[in-house]
Amino acid sequence: MEVLIVDDNIEFCSTMEDIVKSLDYSTKVFNHTQNAMNYIKEKSTEIGLALFDIEFAKNDPWSGIDLLEFVHREHPTIPVVMISGKGTISTAVKATKLGALNFIEKSILNKDKIKEVLESSFLKSFAEDDEEIRKFLLANGIITNSKPMLELGRNIIRFGRTDLNVLITGETGTGKRLVAKALQMASRRNRYPIITVDIPNIPHDLFQSELFGHIKGAYSGAVESKKGLFHEANHGTMFMDEIGDLSLDLQSNLFIPVDEKVIRRVGSVQTEEIDVRFISATDRDLVRMMDEGKFREQLYHRLRECEINIPPLKDRKDDIPAIVNHYVQIHNQDYDDNKYFPQPTLDFLMDKEWKGNVRELASVVKVAAQTINEEEIKISHVDKIINTQSRSQNYANSSLGSNATLKEELAEVDRIKIENTLRDNNGNVSKSAAKLQISRETLHIKIRKYGIDAQKYRKK
Repeated sequence: MEVLIVDDNIEFCSTMEDIVKSLDYSTKVFNHTQNAMNYIKEKSTEIGLALFDIEFAKNDPWSGIDLLEFVHREHPTIPVVMISGKGTISTAVKATKLGALNFIEKSILNKDKIKEVLESSFLKSFAEDDEEIRKFLLANGIITNSKPMLELGRNIIRFGRTDLNVLITGETGTGKRLVAKALQMASRRNRYPIITVDIPNIPHDLFQSELFGHIKGAYSGAVESKKGLFHEANHGTMFMDEIGDLSLDLQSNLFIPVDEKVIRRVGSVQTEEIDVRFISATDRDLVRMMDEGKFREQLYHRLRECEINIPPLKDRKDDIPAIVNHYVQIHNQDYDDNKYFPQPTLDFLMDKEWKGNVRELASVVKVAAQTINEEEIKISHVDKIINTQSRSQNYANSSLGSNATLKEELAEVDRIKIENTLRDNNGNVSKSAAKLQISRETLHIKIRKYGIDAQKYRKK
């Protein structure tokens, strides 16, 4: 991968070329924008980073901003850094809004600064090395060794370092929120927040106020002005989760913010500029919804400048052992335990369909690790957790796994562990309390709280 340098100052180009080459990168230099454009069209896949000057000679038909717009539109995977001897805030803002990773004045450029620019632009073989991709995904909570997910990782990095809006699609439980956060971490916006808009949980009549904010007196109960989620996401990323659940009448509210980066608080006549990148996610078929008149085509095309589709777990079963071991290791570290899933159990899990995808698998592993009193998690253990239909034994497939609060989830795990311990100890409360390392009185309180019948675990 090479560094493309485009500047009409021949002496400056020569200096830059020497420095970049001294850092073990190859270079390509042009002093005219038209020549640079022609080269980019032919060799875009070979360019790892582009350095563009802002202003060119009067006889040059293009400016550096024109070059940036061209690359951002036609070759968004090429990261661009703008350089100028006459830097202004307005020019810097315009360059970054158009997708430039950075804007640097020539006066502060030296070898160390150039090295920092190259390394921060993912120029090294990061996007090509499988191990680096895997580490990047793992750092963002995505556990994988499979080819489909490594390719997904490349797309996260490729799209992440642009300002293009990304639509994430995939079945429930595949990890769309994790992909959104990884996109944020791969972007130039990673110093700023990613604000999640949980579409299904925002009341219809509060949607505009929640997103846009409101001014004092805008409606009954608006006793003071309030900023909205767009304000919180400024300079960062807005993640609209379950965008397919947004009602048709509210969808048009997003046209102007997404298209023009302008909002207006409820009750106000004043507009405000925002600098927000949009990432959306859905498990619905938006194309079919458009055909049915349930999703606006204008919004679809605005939000889907790039698309990342997450494959279901059934299509990447090679990842199952790694996912299982990841959560088991976390459990063992947190609880000073030695639980493990032997190969026959892993093979059993790999044969399952996992309609709930990674979320369901992770729930099964967590419950097994915390409720089975043996170090070796056997097939019978996980099979019981998966197949039992009651709420207490079907934690992984119940609504609790996806909609409950953390408090409810912890209580559920606590109850299951108590029932299993009572079963293992023939319903003896004293022995069970000792096994659980709590007092007999505490166990009795928990038994009453969860409505557990200890008598049924006593063998006749």
